Amino acid sequence: MQLQVSNSPFNQEQAELLNKLLPGLTVNQKVWLSGYLTASLSVSESIAALEPVNAAQTDVQEISKEVTILYGSQTGNAQGLAENAARTFKDKGFQVTVSSMNDYKVNNLKKVENLLIVVSTHGEGDPPDNTISFHEFLHGRRASRLENLRFSVLALGDSSYEFFCETGKQFDARLEELGGTRLFPRTDCDLDYDEPAAEWLEGVISSLSKAQGISAAPVIETLAQTAETTYTRTNPFKAEVLENINLNGRGSNKETRHVELSLEGSGLTFQPGDSLGVYPKNDSALVDMLLHELNWDPEEMVKVNKQGDLHSFRESLISCFEITVLTKSLLEQAALISGNDDLNALVATGNEAKLKEYREGRDLLDVIRDFGSWGESAQEFVSILRKMPARLYSIANSLTAYPDEVHLTIGAVRYESHGRERNGVCSILCAERLQPGDSLPVYIQHNQNFKQPVDANTPIIMIGPGTGVAPFRSFIQEREETEASGKTWLFFGDQHFVTDFLYQTEWQKWLETGALTKMDVAFSRDTNEKVYVQNRMLEHREELFRWLEEGAVIYICGDEKNMAHDVHHTLIEIIKKEGRMSQADAQAYLDVMQQNKRYQRDVY
Repeated sequence: MQLQVSNSPFNQEQAELLNKLLPGLTVNQKVWLSGYLTASLSVSESIAALEPVNAAQTDVQEISKEVTILYGSQTGNAQGLAENAARTFKDKGFQVTVSSMNDYKVNNLKKVENLLIVVSTHGEGDPPDNTISFHEFLHGRRASRLENLRFSVLALGDSSYEFFCETGKQFDARLEELGGTRLFPRTDCDLDYDEPAAEWLEGVISSLSKAQGISAAPVIETLAQTAETTYTRTNPFKAEVLENINLNGRGSNKETRHVELSLEGSGLTFQPGDSLGVYPKNDSALVDMLLHELNWDPEEMVKVNKQGDLHSFRESLISCFEITVLTKSLLEQAALISGNDDLNALVATGNEAKLKEYREGRDLLDVIRDFGSWGESAQEFVSILRKMPARLYSIANSLTAYPDEVHLTIGAVRYESHGRERNGVCSILCAERLQPGDSLPVYIQHNQNFKQPVDANTPIIMIGPGTGVAPFRSFIQEREETEASGKTWLFFGDQHFVTDFLYQTEWQKWLETGALTKMDVAFSRDTNEKVYVQNRMLEHREELFRWLEEGAVIYICGDEKNMAHDVHHTLIEIIKKEGRMSQADAQAYLDVMQQNKRYQRDVY
């Protein structure tokens, strides 16, 4: 949380010092500092600082021990944090209600006294799919005044995006606008959210406990820990590579890797629709280019986390820190430490468009070459780098069909930017350096927002071009194993039929056995006019709408910015034409489907 001089008693120099100090403090250090500052105030200063208090107001108001936790989650992170927070509160004697925003009855909100919001931001500042209806209600005219509400917001995001934690910021501002009072300041979390999320929970519990006049025991465990398994996001399992093959034919413009990993001995389980988190390593060649520009010994030992674990400077850049993505925060801190005039001018307030343009397609090596290094040591240099984030991939197999295995479908990312060849960190690791017998640190990311219907008779429509087809391979495998009877329809697309028809023989087998009822394909580069999955949907709009009327669930997986956006509008157009509805009614039809979990998306 950054201090703003305009609304605080600190001058510019003091605020900058505090902004540099506070983010690095642990919970215990913050608590000690708070007590020290309180004790340092003289009695006369304390009395002078207080407003006159009416004797009738000195009675301690009874604070409810009921806590409502609402989450908005696209990939499952916010849901996992909310559910683990609920367990912690219950262990401390609170009565807890935890719910997806999509499932929560908004009229109950005015009865809530203690509300916690755990929400991620999706895409370019958008709320997650299961948050949309609640978000619209709260920001609409029908939202009630909430003067009796105490609240706190935990916001998840990715600081490499322009609208970092935007949904959480909107909820925080709106709840205050409606009359609510903060239990604890909003906490904005980057991809490495474990420690700030745990500190937020500690702060909320402490605030509620103090209001009730009881002491709060420290929250020892982090929010990311779960009781079900030893291996988690913070303690990944090293999975052995069993198979790594290229799915594309010779002459393809693409390289799509099918990677099979062993989970034997891990105890990890998953369902179709879940994802696998993979912690990759940076390309050592890129790291060596970076070290060539720096002045420090590659073998110098540096601390890589708050626990004090040590790695050589070179190894830390390979395994521990992100070096291929630039965030606004990184450049601001680098400017502060380096004192470089040009870098300070780039990050100056009011220069947002230029800063965004610079960040696009550049990495840490570009910054060093453009502005020089920062810090007096390798340790200070790495101290502002973001930890290596895991990459999430939709799981491409059924655990029932392949016990103790997890399969991934990964498209290799290669492109040129600012005169240099660039590579995707994890995808090129898998494409060029990962061999059978090697291992990858992994964990299971459960996603309750992308699940097959409970009723096996319910028809499903799956739309997944390119690597977006991965979860639907797991869907069909699972349905074959469980002998599900509902109709299934897959829309798949890619560039060329001959070279890019991923898992072609498997789909053909399932069409023969009946596990897959119907399949339509679109290969965009095989005809003069490009044809995409949404074109095939329009060609079959009458039948597609009939399936919807029969209660079919629609699933979309893949690129959000283009494909998912186009498919969404195509669905509205189909509903509008075939249902003889207005644009507004067609949108409402799809909104109801989404609220009833009949329209689910796994997009990125």
